[in-house]
Amino acid sequence: MASNPYNVGIIGYGSAAKVFHIPLIEVTPELSLYAIVQRHPTPENDASKSYSGIKSYRATEEMVKDDSVDIVAITTTPASHFELAKLALENGKHVLVEKPFVPTSREADELIALAKKHDKLLTVYQNRRFDTDFLTIQSLLQTHTLGRIVEFESHFDRYKPTLANSKPWKTLPQPGGGAIYDLGAHLIDQIVQLFGLPQTITGFLGSQRAENTGGYDDSCTVLMHYADGMMATVKVAVISPEAEQLRFWVRGEWGSYKKYHEDPQEAHLTSGMRPGDAGFGIEPQDHSGTLTTPINSILTSKPYQTVQPTADTTYKAIYTQLAAAVAGKGDVAVKAEEAREVIRLIELAKRSSEEGRTVDV
Repeated sequence: MASNPYNVGIIGYGSAAKVFHIPLIEVTPELSLYAIVQRHPTPENDASKSYSGIKSYRATEEMVKDDSVDIVAITTTPASHFELAKLALENGKHVLVEKPFVPTSREADELIALAKKHDKLLTVYQNRRFDTDFLTIQSLLQTHTLGRIVEFESHFDRYKPTLANSKPWKTLPQPGGGAIYDLGAHLIDQIVQLFGLPQTITGFLGSQRAENTGGYDDSCTVLMHYADGMMATVKVAVISPEAEQLRFWVRGEWGSYKKYHEDPQEAHLTSGMRPGDAGFGIEPQDHSGTLTTPINSILTSKPYQTVQPTADTTYKAIYTQLAAAVAGKGDVAVKAEEAREVIRLIELAKRSSEEGRTVDV
């Protein structure tokens, strides 16, 4: 029998759980943080001490047997997503998986079928659908402000020429690893939300760093070719020595939109802010994008204010909509079938890079 509010059990207690999941669950009235699986707590990092009212488990197998758990949120490394999601679904839990969904589309298909078999919800945490700059672009396209789009660029560029030691698993070749799964999954998902699936895809995966003994793909460029001639570019770079990093550049027949800086929600969550706090998700005025359109036949550029977030358009929306879907009052924000298509495009981009050719979608 489902509880009210619905009890959420989290698998994993790393930065993903602490920054992107627990804070959002805590501000969603329809949900309750009930349990956390943490295999190896330390005196400095112990979920049971940070959240004294929760149930603390050392093994996922124990937590999924708890009849009081309604929803399982998986925040562990990508290589573990499939087995953990499968275990939770087989034990009758609704499941939310951190992105990337799973390493392969075959695994995604199996989980989707399993969720249908057990009549449970399965969704993926593609939170960048609720970035305010992305929502701004959605608005520009819906109003046809830029006209027919001919080129769309989406970037997650950094200046990190040396390997970081804080998350060593991220710098080792493994299923679901590398820049295209880590950050590229966000950018590909956003583009598919705007334009649908491309006709063909060309991928370039590799390392920009001089020192990369493990062979980890720290960077990628993916070209998504559409039937109408439009091309979308996904770019993730670790050596981009720019004071301001380009985030979006959209060009159409009637104008262009260029945006620097990232959505502030991640930084706000990391600092301890929560959805509902004053200023949450609102970027500084000088971070606005630039809209260029012809005025009296002269191309004119001006700042274009980023969409202001509401209670329904922050990262919290993923959990709010999940709770509503469990109650039978709507659908999840991210369908597993949509996330499966992102993984399939990643697989095709990898194949393109390995074979040195453009491949059909």
